[in-house]
Amino acid sequence: MRSKGSRPVGALMAALALVGGLLTAAAVSPAAAHPESAPGRAAAQADAYTWKNVRVDGGGFVPGIVFNRKERNLAYARTDIGGAYRWDQSGKRWVALLDSLDWDHWGWTGVVSLASDSVDPDKVYVAAGTYTNSWDPGNGAVLRSSDRGASWQSTTLPFKLGGNMPGRGMGERLAVDPNRNSVLYLGAPSGNGLWRSTDSGVTWSKVASFPNPGTYVQDPGDTSGYLSDNQGVVWVTFDERTGSAGSATKTVYVGVADKDNTVYRSTDAGATWSRVAGQPTGYLSHKGVLDAKNGYLYLTTSDKGGPYDGEKGQVWRYTTATGEWKNISPMTDADTYFGYSGLTVDRATPGTLMVTGYSSWWPDTQIFRSTDSGATWTRAWDFTSYPNRSFRYTQDVSSVPWLTFGTNPSPPEVTPKLGWMTEALEIDPFDSSRMMYGTGATIYGTENLKSWDTGGKIAITPMVRGLEETAVNDLASPPTGAPLLSALGDIGGFRHTDLDAVPTTMYTSPTFTTTTSLDYAETNPNTVVRVGNNDSAPRIAFSTDNGANWFQGSEPSGVTGGGTVAAAADGSGFIWAPEGTSAVYHTTGFGNSWSASSGIPAGAVVESDRKNPKKFYGFKAGTFYVSTDGGATFTARASAGLPADGPARFKALPGAEGDIWLAGGSTGGGYGLWHSTDSGATFTKLSGVQQADTIGFGKAAPGASYPALYTSAEIGGVRGIFRSTDAGASWTRINDNAHQWGWTGASITGDPRVYGRVYVATNGRGILRGDLS
Repeated sequence: MRSKGSRPVGALMAALALVGGLLTAAAVSPAAAHPESAPGRAAAQADAYTWKNVRVDGGGFVPGIVFNRKERNLAYARTDIGGAYRWDQSGKRWVALLDSLDWDHWGWTGVVSLASDSVDPDKVYVAAGTYTNSWDPGNGAVLRSSDRGASWQSTTLPFKLGGNMPGRGMGERLAVDPNRNSVLYLGAPSGNGLWRSTDSGVTWSKVASFPNPGTYVQDPGDTSGYLSDNQGVVWVTFDERTGSAGSATKTVYVGVADKDNTVYRSTDAGATWSRVAGQPTGYLSHKGVLDAKNGYLYLTTSDKGGPYDGEKGQVWRYTTATGEWKNISPMTDADTYFGYSGLTVDRATPGTLMVTGYSSWWPDTQIFRSTDSGATWTRAWDFTSYPNRSFRYTQDVSSVPWLTFGTNPSPPEVTPKLGWMTEALEIDPFDSSRMMYGTGATIYGTENLKSWDTGGKIAITPMVRGLEETAVNDLASPPTGAPLLSALGDIGGFRHTDLDAVPTTMYTSPTFTTTTSLDYAETNPNTVVRVGNNDSAPRIAFSTDNGANWFQGSEPSGVTGGGTVAAAADGSGFIWAPEGTSAVYHTTGFGNSWSASSGIPAGAVVESDRKNPKKFYGFKAGTFYVSTDGGATFTARASAGLPADGPARFKALPGAEGDIWLAGGSTGGGYGLWHSTDSGATFTKLSGVQQADTIGFGKAAPGASYPALYTSAEIGGVRGIFRSTDAGASWTRINDNAHQWGWTGASITGDPRVYGRVYVATNGRGILRGDLS
């Protein structure tokens, strides 16, 4: 079970251009609409829309939680591809802070570090950038806010940052001087060293005197650059005792991804640096946290950078007054089969600290607690007589019931799990009873933490409401049954019967790690099919009750991934273009056997006609294909003018045979929106649509006969989410600059039952639902 952040977006994102500059560009007003407008002309924004998430609650990796140390209840969370959030104590929920990031700045939705100013709590900083390799074409940035994230300014850096790279759970890499808050430090990856700002994050310069930019890479042989990047400088910690208000802190500790030299120190406010003598070697320090009251610097270490790998680790304590290092690991080296990462000290009760075994995947993660500065430890769970365990906690996931992942494991495993990838762990500095920690799927927390020390059990519940971090691959809104079906990365997807409630369970029987595509039979919406990624078969499933219950199908040999799938209009057959095979396949019934289709290349995107059950369509590399015999044979139809490069998606209009809309392409090549009314024999490009990446249909506007169209596109020179009520003759932008969500190019669909309602897929901000206000 991994977060959606575990899988790079890859080639799909590489087609997009990232432009440096301000976070939110000046507002652009689309051209006003008039009856004589050319096809595809952008209309002025006419309808006010209300946007909110279709609730899932969580769904991805939370590598960092940061409490402000001056103001009670001010806390932030960072995600690897889904932006940053601020805690709202009154609503016990998280508030998204980076929804204004536009299409060109999708990379800044990956947050590698976050810092809250303890001098001026209104100020917060984000180090943003998703990949350090070619998948993210733009450089990283430091975003700064003086209103707690309500608005932002940005400074683009001369290098990339990796919010979704290996090592992203280490940190925090970004830190504000607690005495002179105009001074910030940023640890950089890729050999770029340590950087500093002296003007509250407006400008940055490299700290030339810092001696070590890091040496550790996960896999030097990885040619993609994802696993072969130098993980760099990974945390910064100030000793606030060595400064005074308005004067820069003199002693600063910095962690480096170097197993032989992992901790450095400056005692002259960053002018000079030296390796801390006597430090442990053989491990990477994931975190370094200072207990200023007792004068201890604590390190959690691992033999790997995380967030998935790590077979060994240790916990160390450094006495700042004497220079003494002491191994205070909760377990012996011989018994340790994981790395340590999560690390927090209780600011209100000095001497109390907690650490996590972040890479203890089996039977569960482990959390350790000490009340005597690491001299002795207790554990969240212990083995009694194998396979039985005793627990210092209870766990209630009734508010997010899908966190059981639909499993029923045998002891010593339990469901729900305490967690995995637990690199974020923080005790509230104002409340010793409250603790939060991040996992690969959620944020858990407790408000009776001190019961741990008195023989009681702490009560762990999800503290994740408002934080929506799913990566969405496909969406479908049937005319009857559940209003929405979703295909999600790493948690499979859901049948959403109530858009404002957390689904009870994800798709099961079988459960996919990631669902890549789904479809329903247009005239028989109880018939649903989904395909996805799994370590082994099955990778296809069917439902005859609108997705409430599922059964697995067989699959052709060689399948390695889900690809795309389509259901015949009446549910009598299916076509499937899985990954790993040399063909597209068709079947009648529910996939008991598959036959290779002829005339269509492997890997084509496939869809069905929504009226004629014998007609299916495919598209690949600029050529459109049609089958009239249930997918047995395909014939190449149109190719002139269609996009030959870049991703493309198309859909057939419900209720009308042969009415097809195709969106896609790439910058520098064919890119836009095309329409066919003759089953793909010919296509007409909409002249006013410069770029389009998705297309979907919803209920027709009052008085209109043609369904409403929805797209994520650039129309009239403006990027946004658009709606057309006149078959594409004119378009209205329905989102605004405050609601852009970075990349929205995977899927979009209107609701056939509610005019104006649209569902938008994001890459890390979940499913957005728009309604007419």
